[in-house]
Amino acid sequence: MIGRILGNRYELLEKIGEGGMAIVYKAKCTILNRFVAVKILKPEYSNNADFMDKFQREALATASFSHNNIVSIYDVGSEDNINYIVMELVTGKTLKEYIRENAPLDVETTLKISIQIAKALECAHKNKIIHRDIKPHNILITEEEIIKVTDFGIAKAASAETITHTNKVIGSAHYFSPEQAKGKIVDNRTDIYSFGIVIYEMVTGRVPFDGETAVAVALKHIQEEIIPPINLVPSLPRSINNLILKATQKEVSKRYNNVTDMLIDLIRIEKNKGYIVTPANVENEYTTVMDATQIQNTFHVDKKDIKSALDEEDEEDFEEDEEDEEDDDNEGTSVWKKVLLIGGALVIFIVLGVFAGNLIYNNTSGDKPSKNENPKVPAIMGLKEADAKAKVEELELTFVVLGKEKSDEPAGTVIAVFPNEGTEVKKKSEVRVRISNGPEERKVPEVLGLGKSVAQNQLVNEGFKVGTITEEYDDEVPVDAVISTDPAPGTMAKKGSTVNIVVSKGSKVNYSKAPDLTNKTLSEAESILAVSNLVLGNQSPVQTDDKSKDGKIFNQSIDKGTKVQEGTAIDVNYYQYVDPDAGKIEVKNVTGKTVADAISELKALGFTNVTAKYQSASGSVIDSDIVIYQSPLSGKINPEDPITLTVKDPAPTGNPDGEEEKPSNP
Repeated sequence: MIGRILGNRYELLEKIGEGGMAIVYKAKCTILNRFVAVKILKPEYSNNADFMDKFQREALATASFSHNNIVSIYDVGSEDNINYIVMELVTGKTLKEYIRENAPLDVETTLKISIQIAKALECAHKNKIIHRDIKPHNILITEEEIIKVTDFGIAKAASAETITHTNKVIGSAHYFSPEQAKGKIVDNRTDIYSFGIVIYEMVTGRVPFDGETAVAVALKHIQEEIIPPINLVPSLPRSINNLILKATQKEVSKRYNNVTDMLIDLIRIEKNKGYIVTPANVENEYTTVMDATQIQNTFHVDKKDIKSALDEEDEEDFEEDEEDEEDDDNEGTSVWKKVLLIGGALVIFIVLGVFAGNLIYNNTSGDKPSKNENPKVPAIMGLKEADAKAKVEELELTFVVLGKEKSDEPAGTVIAVFPNEGTEVKKKSEVRVRISNGPEERKVPEVLGLGKSVAQNQLVNEGFKVGTITEEYDDEVPVDAVISTDPAPGTMAKKGSTVNIVVSKGSKVNYSKAPDLTNKTLSEAESILAVSNLVLGNQSPVQTDDKSKDGKIFNQSIDKGTKVQEGTAIDVNYYQYVDPDAGKIEVKNVTGKTVADAISELKALGFTNVTAKYQSASGSVIDSDIVIYQSPLSGKINPEDPITLTVKDPAPTGNPDGEEEKPSNP
């Protein structure tokens, strides 16, 4: 895979990691010129619909929100049966590697890491996403010591419609919750349990449960109590010890109700190591009001449930008791019946007591509340901070501002209340709130020219929602790339607002038939092609001495009648006439003239190769000799072609060989 380019832009450079389902490569985005991580589903899972669903869910789950402590998703793609996700490249190591190198971690480092993980989970849970596989392997630490939570491959939207029972156990055995091990319903508190195990490992250097098989570890999560980390690390602050034990309670209801409450405790411990975290086995500070039906259900015990909970050695005794009850109904009730009768009587007594108390209270006090009555958290959502504080303190409660954050609500108003409005609490209890800093504005990112999916991811990562996506033809912008956005890139817009995008459909495609250009001139061909919305391409000449063919096309690159896309260029070959006598000179007849005059006249015409000789080549020619013959005598020849002048032999001079040829000098 190294060297392969996916999506015409992501060049795979090196393998940097591998998990159960996928392999991760470092890659370079050739368009944005940046390094990214590309997670590729393993080939054996590409044809498995279940695994494909999990793989795609990772991208959809993570791309739906953005946070500094969550790895950003840039793109999703598939080609040639290769399914991949493009994400932020984090330079650093996994928390698992960090723990192996540095465990046990000191309190300050543990808190710094834990607070960032909690913020990431808080963001995910607010967006109704449960990670379901929180473990050190899925938590990255950058070189700047920034925590990045990744791998939402088995995350699931936490809604009433999607939370269901399952017979499949998903997660990693050392970190998953008892309810995951049992294949039961999960919610955000499943992540809290796994998070608690991660903190346990950071402060102790080991996981609380281990075994030879995943099943053995899972059973320990269900059956065995966690050894308090303070037993292993006596110097550990009790506040952190209690926080871990509270997060890892086997009963979901005894854990932190939400990760925000856990984050608050972590921040308070960071500021004050002596801060007391309420242990899991202590009743919640808020009073719970139960109706009679709830009380009855609390006291009701089913024999079958009890029997199923017994050890094998106890089952026979239980069965014998049942038989005794059937045989001796007249002699008395069984122990179990006595328990149920006493419990039922107690329920009736409590209900009657509550009823009588309320009756007396209503008859004697009217609507006036008792001084001993526990107050309820007032309705303060949307109120100004000062007004909310006054309303809370009027009920003898403590008003605590957890912090301010950007929101769509007006600045200075209450946007979150803990515990919820209407919750009955003890006097002097804290009512914790968050105050709005007003809507946050951000610049609409520059996404023009980017692919549609990449542009959508960038908009979401910057905190915007993607609105309508319309398509238009465009001759310059590639298919599926962004032509424009509304608001335009660089415009300041409220975080969470909608950005509409227009993407290219490419050039509008029309087709035409190639015309016959044979025997047409170049200008004629251009006109003919223009009528069909085609263009003349390369024009290659071929020389000819037939003047009648000059400038005529004799060959074209696309045969006539062929259907082609409008705008297509057609190349042609055409004849170019070349005069065969071009550059030649007409020979002048110089016979009868002296050699000197003849040579002079021919040189003047441009001939450069003129010689004279006697008929028998008997000697040297003299200038006064008369030319009796020349070759060639007429016609057109090239300037450098030879012209020979012949003169008559002179009278004998005693030289038996005659005179030699005398070359002439111009």
